Amino acid sequence: MITVKNAESYLKDKIGEDTDVVGKVWETFKAFCKEQVKGEEGKEILFQCGVYDFTGEELFYFDFVRQFTVYEEVEYSHMEQLHCEFVFNPINELRNLEVSEFYFEEDGDINDYFKDIEKLQQFQIPLKLKPLKLEIYQEEI
Repeated sequence: MITVKNAESYLKDKIGEDTDVVGKVWETFKAFCKEQVKGEEGKEILFQCGVYDFTGEELFYFDFVRQFTVYEEVEYSHMEQLHCEFVFNPINELRNLEVSEFYFEEDGDINDYFKDIEKLQQFQIPLKLKPLKLEIYQEEI
């Protein structure tokens, strides 16, 4: 069974070595988002992208996120986010693409969320480009 602690390694194994084909990673990420994670009360998904200078250099970040709310017994403990983050050179056609779209299970069907994301130009344009790299990491927020 998938747990919050092993979610990162589980997703990395699912994605494998094919990390520069954004569409394939997206399909794997979508399938992973439908899987149950032990202790998860509801699915929380985020698609976000934009040009940022987190490292001192402007880059375009194209990020699929699954968020986990962690409880110890019945008390809230913390949140963790598992990122599938593609990084691109910030070419002109990416410069003005910025979006942050959350999905919470109570919002409705997750498949409708995925379809809505796939229609966005912020999703479509980077899908056709080759990323510099993919980073898969989990962090406590």
